[in-house]
Amino acid sequence: MLPRTSGQVTPNDKPPSPPQDTDKTLDLQPDTLAPGQQLTTNQGVTVSDDQNSLKSHVRGPTLLEDILMREKITHFDHERIPERVVHARGTAAHGVFQVYESQAHLTMAAPLQDPTVKTPVFVRFSTVAGSRGSTDTPRDVRGFAVKFYTPDGVWDLVGNNMPVFFIQDANKFPDLIHAVKPEPHNEIPQAQSAHDTFWDFVSLTPESAHMLMWVMSDRALPRSFATMEGFGVHTFRLVNADGVSRFVKFHWKPLKGVCSLVWEEAQLISGKDPDFNRRDLWESIERGDFPEYELGLQVVEETDEHKFGFDLLDATKIIPEEVVPVVPVGKLTLNRNPDNFFAETEQVAFHTGHIIPGIDFTNDPLLQGRLFSYIDTQLRRVGPNFHELPINRSLRPADNNQRDGFARMTINKGRVSYFPNSLGGGCPMHSPAAAAAFRSVAVKEQPGPKVRERSPSFSDHFSQATQFWNSMSDWEKDHIAAAFAFELNQVVDEVVRDRTMNEILVNIHKELAAMVSEATGIAVSPAGSPEAPTPSAPTPAGPLRKDADKLRSPALSMDKPPPTIKGRKVAVLLGDGVDTGEVEALLEALSAAELVPETIGPRAGAVAASGGPMKVNRAAPNAPSVVYDAVLVPTGVGPALAAQTLAQRFLHEAWRHGKPIAVASDAETLLEASGVPASSDGVTVAEAAELAEQLTTDLGRHRFPRRVSVLRPS
Repeated sequence: MLPRTSGQVTPNDKPPSPPQDTDKTLDLQPDTLAPGQQLTTNQGVTVSDDQNSLKSHVRGPTLLEDILMREKITHFDHERIPERVVHARGTAAHGVFQVYESQAHLTMAAPLQDPTVKTPVFVRFSTVAGSRGSTDTPRDVRGFAVKFYTPDGVWDLVGNNMPVFFIQDANKFPDLIHAVKPEPHNEIPQAQSAHDTFWDFVSLTPESAHMLMWVMSDRALPRSFATMEGFGVHTFRLVNADGVSRFVKFHWKPLKGVCSLVWEEAQLISGKDPDFNRRDLWESIERGDFPEYELGLQVVEETDEHKFGFDLLDATKIIPEEVVPVVPVGKLTLNRNPDNFFAETEQVAFHTGHIIPGIDFTNDPLLQGRLFSYIDTQLRRVGPNFHELPINRSLRPADNNQRDGFARMTINKGRVSYFPNSLGGGCPMHSPAAAAAFRSVAVKEQPGPKVRERSPSFSDHFSQATQFWNSMSDWEKDHIAAAFAFELNQVVDEVVRDRTMNEILVNIHKELAAMVSEATGIAVSPAGSPEAPTPSAPTPAGPLRKDADKLRSPALSMDKPPPTIKGRKVAVLLGDGVDTGEVEALLEALSAAELVPETIGPRAGAVAASGGPMKVNRAAPNAPSVVYDAVLVPTGVGPALAAQTLAQRFLHEAWRHGKPIAVASDAETLLEASGVPASSDGVTVAEAAELAEQLTTDLGRHRFPRRVSVLRPS
């Protein structure tokens, strides 16, 4: 473990040894306390009675001198810190990052140097719009923030599960969030964009068109954090030891593939298990099914900055992977759950400005504003010494002249707290020649007047939104159009509805506009044209690229099988009369395929099986279909389940949501009672010996989304 004592760094000092995966765990140990035997006050005084306040007599008034009660209640009254304005609801895990081979030719960044080093990380996933007490599965962007504890200090790669954003300039961020948050007159709705103020804002902000396509797609409904991509969003710089700078976009590619929920399923999960995603993350790590992601880099030479037909500094644009491939350079593994949610997950403080030598910024105006906003919000939320909290603390000792403030933990010795000084031997001193010292890239800026303007190179707001639509499969287009229809059917103001249709959707694609028009009744104006700018918008859109209708990026589509089904949950519906041997064989086969089977009975406890009572994992009233990825019904229970409403609903929901279903040959009556066509794709009726194998094969498709059109009643 690196020492936590402070010490000066001079140009001749050797760089600290690289941290290993256990270093942060060891660093946290002195601050980690297990429950003891005796209850004490915060001052270490043993408490004799923690259940009764001090009174003047047995039925008398409580005395003001009850210092034990006062300390306990006073601390309770102050246990909450201000929640994050955005990304309030989150969950996190510890892990490690390991580079595959040195990237020294690209960057000095410590985690990307030595393939034998495991850099400790802490990763927080979150929703954006909802409060801390909201739900895991709204239609929303997800945060994907990674804190690297490197030998050169902390590096925070603060990203999202979508590679673009709604706005191009940080000055508009408060307006965006005010628009999407609950409306101020009635504090409704929570964690939703389906209301007037959000669509009023985005319909007047054509730069949001590309991001709207991502948020209205199933990307906004991740099946789990382990099947969710992450992106750094902005264009950053990589800098090598020779000072050579290149542009880079960061990607996190989940090794389980990218898989999502469907909208109806996500809504039901919000009521049945609002902790669905965080529970999945916690349980998967506890059983050793560690989420893994590859870090990918899209690297662009400085000489190629202007060759793409869009501006690299525009956060509403992607670099298509077919144009600049994403090169995998290392793997992130999440392998340990936090010991305390508040101390770690809630108090962790990320900041886009936390970078290390080898990483630098660009002039992206959204990134530039975040560099101010993130430090400001952490100061407000957890105080000026947030860097001293154990979860935020660098493994490299901090040594500077900053002092005092709320919750100062360091006891700084000596009389000197300024630089330059002679009374302290000149220490701590800056080290311009040190290899690990941070130096900004010397970028030559073009001279010009100070302006409040948007670069003309940021003006094409629709071409990449059109590219996104062109790249989708038929069912993905169906889901996107249905999402727009759901949102706009919640909008009351007719002007906002009409403007969204005829100044946003028509300019993305006429097919999309027609589908949404049919589902909402919002007329498409004959005047709507992709070439027409948006006159009512504060930032008018430029014309579409002439080749916009031909733009495609297959990497954007999720219509591909996941590389693994490991960790998927399978519901095995049981009832009295099941064959013990058959069920045990099915469970063994499913587990061998690295699936997570759970048995569900009509009640808690056990069912009567051929070999005696068989315990079940859950009771049917507490086991909704939406928390499972597939369903299996063994021999002997189908006829009885066919008469049970819960079982019928379970099968029908699983079918509507495109999930694999496998039932024994005697369970066709259950399918019929549930309204599930036995001929549907992904529905298997077979002998017991074939059920597990067929279900495993079907799970390799993830879902069968073409079963039900979400734009029309089934």
